[in-house]
Amino acid sequence: MKDFHLIVIGKLKDKNLIALENDYHKRINFPKLHIHECKGHKENIDFELKELLNKVESIKAKHGKQHIVALTEHGKTLTSDKLSQYVYETMENKQCGICFLIGGAAGFPREFLKTVDYQLSLSPMTFPHKIARLVFVEQLYRAQTIKQDHPYHKN
Repeated sequence: MKDFHLIVIGKLKDKNLIALENDYHKRINFPKLHIHECKGHKENIDFELKELLNKVESIKAKHGKQHIVALTEHGKTLTSDKLSQYVYETMENKQCGICFLIGGAAGFPREFLKTVDYQLSLSPMTFPHKIARLVFVEQLYRAQTIKQDHPYHKN
């Protein structure tokens, strides 16, 4: 099975958020999660998008076909159960990895969002990208526990 890749604009600097993210990150093993940080460009979305796309191309060259998912407030909201179903069915049916993208404070250009395979929203609310990143890593862990019928996720 292919891996998950989370590509984010900006570096996580808060030691408390790093500790929380690391706790979930080390638990994710089905499939493995790779986190890639790209340099932010002071809300210049053209430069940030170029950084993200270069990283996606690098991942494709190394790991093969990828399903591209942009995390955006314009995307579809899913329950944790539906997210688990979506990511695992996508990987199994398409035989590919999944690249999840979290943009910087300026988000993504609308034209770019039309080119991705899926648009996902964590919530109708807007989060700082460092919080969105932590919430998303936790949700990937939760998706794994749902798939494995682990008691972490209680219905």
